[in-house]
Amino acid sequence: MTATGTLRAGLVGLGSMGRHHARVLAGLDGVEFVGVVDPMGDKNGWAQGAPVLATVEELLALGVDYTVVACPTALHEEVGLKLAEAGVCALIEKPVADTVEGARRLVEAFESRDLVAGVGHIERCNPALRSLRARLEAGELGDVFQVVTRRQGPFPHRIADVGVVKDLATHDIDLTGWVTGQTYTSIAARTVSKSGRPHEDMVSAVGQLSDGTMVNHLVNWLSPLKERFTSVTGERGCFIADTLTADLTFYSNAAVATEWEALRAFRGVAEGDMVRYAIPKREPLLVEHELFRDAVLGKSDDICTLRQGLRTVEVAAAVLESAATGDTVRLNGSAKG
Repeated sequence: MTATGTLRAGLVGLGSMGRHHARVLAGLDGVEFVGVVDPMGDKNGWAQGAPVLATVEELLALGVDYTVVACPTALHEEVGLKLAEAGVCALIEKPVADTVEGARRLVEAFESRDLVAGVGHIERCNPALRSLRARLEAGELGDVFQVVTRRQGPFPHRIADVGVVKDLATHDIDLTGWVTGQTYTSIAARTVSKSGRPHEDMVSAVGQLSDGTMVNHLVNWLSPLKERFTSVTGERGCFIADTLTADLTFYSNAAVATEWEALRAFRGVAEGDMVRYAIPKREPLLVEHELFRDAVLGKSDDICTLRQGLRTVEVAAAVLESAATGDTVRLNGSAKG
């Protein structure tokens, strides 16, 4: 940190996400963007004028308080461990690592040194989901019965090393646990591979959370329809979040008396009022960076921790295991971290 209290921040990776991190870091209040590591250089001019370096060691030599890790997932562990050993805090893009074991090693490296570290699960910063989570915490829905997510669209050409589970389903796994405050206890899944690549292109999963809530995830990159849908159904109605538009809508239950004796025993619901909330719509990536900056400064702990990121990788691994074996996989209900 500089004498004026400004944090010195670095970035590893100038790819499809790294370029956006560079843009936000360059304009972030209270932060000096000091350098970028990318062995490929900056042929697109995305570094915002920051020096472009070939190695993490060169970045560390400049002196940084924290670094954003946006290189390919397979390199997260190697880069993260170097940062932890140097005493540097880190915001690591999701998923935190490509294996459960790698994620555990990162958790241990940063926690043992008492360093602030987070995972870039960007949906936590989506205005619709932040509003939804606050409303669930306030008890506006009553008991929660089910969470359903759909995330589909065309194949993203930035992806080379993982399938749809690790790349996209990790968003839905994390946001489901985060908005409900629960952990996964079981998951069953099926996958489809249709694009000619070695990894899965589509997954359908059914799971259960620690309070008994049922979850359903449908994720694919085989559809021309782009959809980012989250619904939470409970005793008072249903919330629908569209994270593409950051809209949140509530459909309330209405009590309707019936004179028909045969139907009186059925405790169903009737259609009630619909409310679409007016929500301030700030850029999620900017919100994510502000929250992480504040966490490094000790002003906030509203980030996705590495331990929570590990949990998401564990659930994703269970999804792939279930799809491979045809069995329902049980997960221990460990603390949310």
